[in-house]
Amino acid sequence: MLDPILLARAQFGLNIAFHILFPTITISLAWVLVYLRLREARTGAAWVGEAYALWVKIFALSFALGVVSGITMSFQFGTNWPGFMDRAGNIAGPLLGYEVLTAFFLEAAFLGIMLFGRDRVPGWVHTLSTVLVAVGTTASAFWILALNSWMQTPQGHAMIDGRLYAEDWWAIIFNPSFPYRLAHMMLASGLTTAFLVAGISAFQLLRDRGYEPARRMFRVGVAAGAVLAPLQILAGDLHGLNTLEHQPAKIAAMEGVWHTERGAPLLLFAVPNEAERRNDYAIAIPKGASLVLTHDPDGEVRGLNEFLGVHPPVAPVFFAFRVMVGIGMLMLALAWLGVWELWRRGEAPRRMLHAFAGMAFSGWIATLAGWMVTEIGRQPYLVYGLITTAETASSVPGPHIALTLTAYAIVYVALMISYMVVITQLARKMAGHGSVPPALGQFGATNAPGVAS
Repeated sequence: MLDPILLARAQFGLNIAFHILFPTITISLAWVLVYLRLREARTGAAWVGEAYALWVKIFALSFALGVVSGITMSFQFGTNWPGFMDRAGNIAGPLLGYEVLTAFFLEAAFLGIMLFGRDRVPGWVHTLSTVLVAVGTTASAFWILALNSWMQTPQGHAMIDGRLYAEDWWAIIFNPSFPYRLAHMMLASGLTTAFLVAGISAFQLLRDRGYEPARRMFRVGVAAGAVLAPLQILAGDLHGLNTLEHQPAKIAAMEGVWHTERGAPLLLFAVPNEAERRNDYAIAIPKGASLVLTHDPDGEVRGLNEFLGVHPPVAPVFFAFRVMVGIGMLMLALAWLGVWELWRRGEAPRRMLHAFAGMAFSGWIATLAGWMVTEIGRQPYLVYGLITTAETASSVPGPHIALTLTAYAIVYVALMISYMVVITQLARKMAGHGSVPPALGQFGATNAPGVAS
């Protein structure tokens, strides 16, 4: 009695949820490494080299897990969702190909120089390699988000015999939601990296308050978080307005609006009751949803009853949206408080270091919640308004999918635990030593096994 479509969705969801964690770090962490290389070239400060030695290792580990999980995910297009490439492959295939040609090849070509060439090539070559790897991570995000955005707001295509063909690549790539999704994701990556940098640095400072690389990088992370958090709120508002225009059913699910109304309340908390089509235990701000969504307290918000049979499941979208917003507001408050304490005292009090250490991976939670809003909110469509998810599923029996789903879950849990243990151990050892041996700082040949581990 296992539903193969639901299981296939869960399996792909698990794979992409695990995968997206690592690009969310590497996209922005690559630019942090560029900053450190330029800072080292300009000042020659010892702390910069030590900080680079730690964060390039974390980047390498994150990049490796992102590549491996991405390959696993791509196989599922053929195993679980063959109908997607059959019907939309004429558009999805080239976009994925552009990502490989312009981004992955660039990263692969210069990653080795960035990791192992610091003492083997001229400084400018190593710095250029770091810049090109960062450009590659950003280009990868560009193409992947172009495809995902087209699936959300498709245009520039023609439907011929049930298959989609490209008519205008410019319209396909720069579809109506792409600029908002790209900005939202890049800022999410920046915030994730900012809090990871601040959190790991806080963890080091709790062990050694005088460790200079941690003190410096903590300031970098806190300052970046304080700048990026309000920008993300602005980008999120603009993205919400765009979604209201192109995917009103998703917005209705996010806000828990069942009936079209003017002056719709903003639900701070509720339990959506899809069977009765109402919200239980609601705590709301009167007219708040209309004000946020339409910038008019009496603006009209379309309800889910207008989309009977073609709206997403409400509860997952509703709660995921509130988790995303809640984490974002917590990031904003903590980052601004951190800036205030650093300006007032010159250093963060111990309780604040504990707070940042506890928030080191908070960006992951917000990213996953936002991804759930985006992808579950698109249901029942795979390509919005054109191809449903059920139309593209394979005929693999439910028990077979359940078996592989369980295996994936076990492996991913083990990998995630290992990842967190490794990076915290790296941070602990470097803070404990107070300095870095030449091989560790320079990524010479003797350091290759450490990077691989």
